[in-house]
Amino acid sequence: MQVGLIGCGNMARALARGWAQPLLCADPIAARARALAAETGGEAVATNAQVAERAELVVLCHKPVQLEEVAREIAPSARAVASILAATPLAAVKAAYPGRPAYRFMPSLPVEVRQGAVVQAADIPASPGPTDEEAGEGEGAHARSDASLDEKVRDLFAELGSLVVLSDELLDAAMGLMSCGPAYVALVAEAQVDAGVRRGIPARQGAELIVQTLSGTAELLRKRDYDTLAVRREVTSPGGVTARGLAALERAGLRSAFSDALDAVLGSAA
Repeated sequence: MQVGLIGCGNMARALARGWAQPLLCADPIAARARALAAETGGEAVATNAQVAERAELVVLCHKPVQLEEVAREIAPSARAVASILAATPLAAVKAAYPGRPAYRFMPSLPVEVRQGAVVQAADIPASPGPTDEEAGEGEGAHARSDASLDEKVRDLFAELGSLVVLSDELLDAAMGLMSCGPAYVALVAEAQVDAGVRRGIPARQGAELIVQTLSGTAELLRKRDYDTLAVRREVTSPGGVTARGLAALERAGLRSAFSDALDAVLGSAA
């Protein structure tokens, strides 16, 4: 499947590196499109319209406020679009690209190494449309749901890590958990490294210990069917050092801090 990117910022770059295939790239900053195309063995093109004309799937990686502007430019020639735009419901994407297959995904930065979390918005049931005879050949074909295309697009994003399907109204909350998550995890790791440095552990060795612990714990949780409580109990002996450490984290408000962070994200997205 020939994929085209409109917008070549950080998340587009992470997607491109994860897919590791030649892509069509367009960006208002031409040098950024050229750099990403060179890295992936793809091609930088001069206009968004050229991406739409040549790509089987256009991935919208531009700013959310540009939805209508970009759609006016490419909707007539786009065959299918996938949006990764924050705070932009699937219904809005479908309205901007009427009669075209439209999808909404929310990826996280680790898609770059194919270890990302990707959320897909469950499709909106289509309204009854005209028959092929009523609509004519071209428009009827675009309006119909194409199960084969749906599968290809889903598989494309599933290559990047773990794909979860949620109702569209939950995608902003999911974004607050997993799209913002890499920054939170990096901050947690940084805080632990700093704590180790305070006790004499060199920063480089401390970082290696913490990152490996995070990675290994994530794999352990997967194998334990995401049972966080069970894993925590295995590590925590009654009255032991881990119990004391957990109590300190609870006193410091770790749970409420993450809850407040999600509320802050959703407040900004509202």
